[in-house]
Amino acid sequence: MRYLTIVLLLILSNHVCQSQTHELGVFLGGSNFIGDVGSSKYIAPNKPAIGALYKWNRSPRHAFRFSVIYTELEGKDSKSDDPRRQQRDYSFTNQLIEASAGLEFTFFDWDLHDGRIKATPYLYSGISVAYHDNFYFSRQGVLRDENTSSFAYGIPMVLGFKTNVLGNLIIAAEIGARYTFSDEIDGSVPDYDNEAPVGFGNTNNNDWYMFTGLTLTYTFGKKPCFCVF
Repeated sequence: MRYLTIVLLLILSNHVCQSQTHELGVFLGGSNFIGDVGSSKYIAPNKPAIGALYKWNRSPRHAFRFSVIYTELEGKDSKSDDPRRQQRDYSFTNQLIEASAGLEFTFFDWDLHDGRIKATPYLYSGISVAYHDNFYFSRQGVLRDENTSSFAYGIPMVLGFKTNVLGNLIIAAEIGARYTFSDEIDGSVPDYDNEAPVGFGNTNNNDWYMFTGLTLTYTFGKKPCFCVF
């Protein structure tokens, strides 16, 4: 009897959990790069960023989140406050497509089924992978294409604020930093199977990039079973 009860509970849990609250929408904002080329300001969007995201609200306090964002990262030494970078005057642009997956945690309950207007700060983190082109700077400071591409794996760290003041449309503002395990996005660490010079800059500090902007998602789905993870 005990085993039958366990089996029934598992079946019911699986059935009820098919009806969860979902969010599907877009990200619109800007990006900026933080590395060995360009400005060292943390929040200074200089290129547009656009993407799509999906959330699966598993409880009033957390959701699984998936996103894909496209941007063109730009770095210009002329925009830096460092006189040495200004004198060097390197610059680059690098198209980047990022896919990210992780957990979003809300500070307050985010139950969209009680008919009330909600508003809460939230945090998001997980893993990300960004596809980008490779290049290097010659000894004369000229940018050279390597005709190869790489994947930069990283950790997204996002702080945001969202509300359902528009009914089924959820609007949010967020600032997100991406710490990558790569130092190749700005060309400061080239491949060594070509005639490129050795890398430059701080080789102990990997590349970062930021996304700042708004998300607009549409929520749908039946009332979820927040009793089961």
